[in-house]
Amino acid sequence: MTASDDATPVGPTPDSSSFSEPKTERAPGGQWAVSESAPPAIDVRSLTKRFGENEAVKGVSFQVARGEVFAFLGPNGAGKTTTIRMLCTLSRPTSGSATIDGFDVFRQPTAVRRRIGLVFQEPTLDEQLTAEENLRFHAVLYRVPHHEVEERIDRVLRLVDLQDRRKDLVSTFSGGMARRLEIARGMLHTPAVLFLDEPTIGLDPQTRALMWEDVLRLRSEEGVTIFLTTHYMDEAEYADRIAIIDNGSIVALDSPDELKKMVGSDTVELSTADNKLAGSNLEQAGYKVSVGEESVVAFVKNGEEQVTAIISTAGVPITSVRVHRPNLDDVFLHFTGREIRESHADRSFPMHFRSFRR
Repeated sequence: MTASDDATPVGPTPDSSSFSEPKTERAPGGQWAVSESAPPAIDVRSLTKRFGENEAVKGVSFQVARGEVFAFLGPNGAGKTTTIRMLCTLSRPTSGSATIDGFDVFRQPTAVRRRIGLVFQEPTLDEQLTAEENLRFHAVLYRVPHHEVEERIDRVLRLVDLQDRRKDLVSTFSGGMARRLEIARGMLHTPAVLFLDEPTIGLDPQTRALMWEDVLRLRSEEGVTIFLTTHYMDEAEYADRIAIIDNGSIVALDSPDELKKMVGSDTVELSTADNKLAGSNLEQAGYKVSVGEESVVAFVKNGEEQVTAIISTAGVPITSVRVHRPNLDDVFLHFTGREIRESHADRSFPMHFRSFRR
């Protein structure tokens, strides 16, 4: 491969003479607008990976728009990590293609690496260095022009609200601060796509919420595309779209709200003085119900709006009412047959960062 080969985008992109950075521009209000002529941030087509007779990834295809927050969910062994490794140039596919920011992941890996940031599950900061020293080391690895380093360090530390801790050793940081510094490091070389692999694992809910404020600020102020993996379903709600992968195939891909609609109806659960009679009354009125010893459940659309009518129709004294709307846990269970909580973080992926840095 020649140097020129590695610097020229492929696919439906501008020619190499006019292509340098993602074609985004700041819109009124500080948001970033995407040029209609720009290629997708990520374009994956029929991507396949086999290990001997085992087909870990089975011809997956999807696109991620520029500036999108895209969540990639799947249980252990589903092909999630294998797909991410291919997109991050750490593994070659058996077949298929993928581009990042218009550059071919497999024929132009150097150009792709310049355009992605990575935050792994495991900490990869040097705790014996200060925040600033960790960032300067990263700047050397990514060959950030010397005259730009200071300005970029200031910018990324401001984005994650760590500008006052730049001279402090990382060993003095809390877990949440360290994760925010890793995100700042991933943004230092101004990537088009930031990969976050379980970025908040082990953090308390308050710290996770603060870190997501930083991530969403990156999207709004810098126009960066976020590719996220997580086992926290409340965290996946931040995504514009979610892809669920299972047994090597994408089994669902849509916005969180649309995925919830696919699962089914809301449920209104009543505990009553006579569940059998309440269930019979509701069935006669046309409701779909399930009657148990402790409660009767009605399956309806817009459950909160129908609570009053359901209570009236039940015709017996009510001791408690609970409305449940399908959530992302239900979605994951529906499409994979498993709860996402039984899948724990894959600790093997970060180890490959050493070869990536070399």
